Order: sequence, then structure tokens, then C-alpha cells
Amino acid sequence: MSGSPLRSRWSLDPEITFLNHGSFGACPTEVLQAQTELRARLEAEPVRFFARELEPLLDEARGALGAFLDADPDDLAFVSNATAGVNTVLRSLQLSPGDELITTNHEYNASRNALDWAAGRMGVKVVVARLPWPSPTPQAVVNAVMEQVTPRTKLLLIDHISSQTALVLPLHEILHRMREQGVETLVDGAHGPGQVPLSLRTLGVGYYTGNCHKWLCAPKSAAFLYVRRDLQAGLKPLSVSHGHNSPRRDRSRFRLDFDWTGTHDPSAVLCVPLALRVMGGLLPGGWPALMADNRAKALAARKLLCERLGVAPHCPDEMVGAMATVGLPDGYPLEPSPPHYLDPLQDRLFFDYKIEVPITAWPKAPQRHLRLSAQAYNSHTEYQRLGDALEALLR
Repeated sequence: MSGSPLRSRWSLDPEITFLNHGSFGACPTEVLQAQTELRARLEAEPVRFFARELEPLLDEARGALGAFLDADPDDLAFVSNATAGVNTVLRSLQLSPGDELITTNHEYNASRNALDWAAGRMGVKVVVARLPWPSPTPQAVVNAVMEQVTPRTKLLLIDHISSQTALVLPLHEILHRMREQGVETLVDGAHGPGQVPLSLRTLGVGYYTGNCHKWLCAPKSAAFLYVRRDLQAGLKPLSVSHGHNSPRRDRSRFRLDFDWTGTHDPSAVLCVPLALRVMGGLLPGGWPALMADNRAKALAARKLLCERLGVAPHCPDEMVGAMATVGLPDGYPLEPSPPHYLDPLQDRLFFDYKIEVPITAWPKAPQRHLRLSAQAYNSHTEYQRLGDALEALLR
């Protein structure tokens, strides 16, 4: 399929042009093999693994992740995905009727549902900041969010990189302004780690949750929740377990609560250090070079498709990471198909041209766009193939 020479490091279907890394990621074969070996080690002697070996293995994995994120490992907890991280924080909030929670109209649907559910239980109000679209600017995004802050605002839930629109939001400025207003912050960073540089030590966020299975390319069910030290005492995992009343004094209650929430398969998170090494070793410049190369690839692909379709870019280059959106003309049948409500054009691209790329009605039908991803295994030829298919289908 004329992909990158690095594609051989993955077990992706060779018949498919896979331009949708952003949805579920894709794990290198070497990492998947290591996960298989870990599972075999677990099943060979489960008591030895869980009771004697797991804790130091988790410490090692958390240490590697902390170094990558520029965070104290003791401020990190492993969770199954970013949605679980968002729910963990929201279910631990203690608010009063009349308080307000802010989010944006670009927030990921699952996280927005969790916010609405939590707000309904507590009798508080969800306030939605409407970000300019298309043609946003970083300052316009900051202004749109800050305009919604009132003395009743207690928390901001915001994406690092929007799933629907692939916008890299100006987090540093927004979080700085929120701190000035005394508002706590929860960042849904599902797409952040590994797509853009990230230092949790300097970001100044209260809570940050991110996936390791997307741009870090760890196995599925590997994600983390960062909690600032002064907020940890008020947080509990979704499953309260033995750590709640453990008499141990050698580890924090936060650590005891989150490291054991019941029997589960920990192999995905234990593979995070290897995933970091494998991905960081793909290019001579390591992770900085990989992130820069993926971003350059996404920008070049966006330029190519915009020119082929005769549309303008949705946002300035500075708001693009390793994903980008391209507007599509109205007029193609818009009724989604079951079972996952995929756009008909997305199905046509997949079944007729063997191209996997997501298409979204945004902000509502008939307006829509495609969201392309750029990972090490992708090549410019694949985006050209996508352009050919779109021209044929939309002609």
C-alpha cells in the first residue's frame, strides 16, 4: 500500500490504508509480544505475580511514564482509559447547588455525558463555552472560555486536543487564567501525550488524564490520571477496594487506593515503558523528532487535501498536532449506518477504496469534515490516495 518503511513494525492489515490512528491507536508488534509474555507470566503463577511482583512492576512503569510526562510518578495513577479518568474526578467532586462547571462545545461526547450526569446528581449547572469554528485563533479560544467564568465557577473540563475537530487548544494560557480566578481544572488529554510535547510539572493543572494506547502506542486499556498533590486526599478510584483501609504507611493513600482496585489484567500498563522506548527509537532524534515529523506530515496532508477539494484550512497551523480536519462539501447522503453510526462516505471509503478515515458532522449536519491522523507508519502516498478517492466520490 506504499506506506512508510516503518509500517513493518506494526501488524496493521496490509490491505487497508489506515489514516485513523487517533481513534484507537495502534500498538507495535514488539510491544504486543511483550504483553503476551507478561500474560503468560501472570497465568503461570497468579499469586506470585499479583502479590509479590506487581507492585514493583507498577512502580517501574509509573517511573518511566513520569519521566516522559515530566511529572512526579507519585502523582500518577493508572486507569483503563481517559474516560475513566474523567469519571474518577467528577464522581469525587463535592459541590453545592448554584455552583457551575464549565466545558466547551468541542468536548468529547463521553466526557460531556459524564459531566452532565455528575452535575445532575449534585444539582449544579454546566456552562458551555462556544469556541469559534471554523477559523479559530488561540486568543479567541481563550476569550470564549474566560467569558463564561463567574464567581460560582468551580471547575473547567477541557480537552487538550479536541477529538471532533483535532484542535490543539491553548492550554497554558487558559490554565493560567483559571488559576488567577481560583477555578480548578480537569484536562481531558486523551490525545495529548505523544502527539504534542507535555510537561505536567509546568502545566499548572489540577487533574490531567491521558491515554497511553493512542499516541504512545501502548496496548489498549493503558491510561493515566495525574492529580496535583494537594487534591489527592479528596479523590477515590471508581472501584474502592482494599487500599481504603490498608494499615501501610510506606505508601500514600492515593497510591494504595489506585494501585489495587480488584483483579484485572495489568499487562497493558506494564508495557508502557517498552512502548515509550520503541516509539522513541523510531527516528534518530527520539520523541521530539517523532512528534515533529508526525505534525509536519499532518500539515502537508491537510494542505494536499484542501487543495484537491478546493476548501480552506479550518484553523491556523499553530493549532494542529498530528491530526487535522479537512472540510467536505455538503450533498452526500448524510444518514448514518448502523451499528456504529458511521458516515456513509466513511463506509464508501472503507469498502470501495480500503481507506480508514473518520468523517464527522460538525458542528451539525449537513456540515462535516474528515479527520486525518499522521503516525510513523503513514506516508504521503496514502494521503494522495485519499485525495483521489474523495474526488471520485464527491464529484
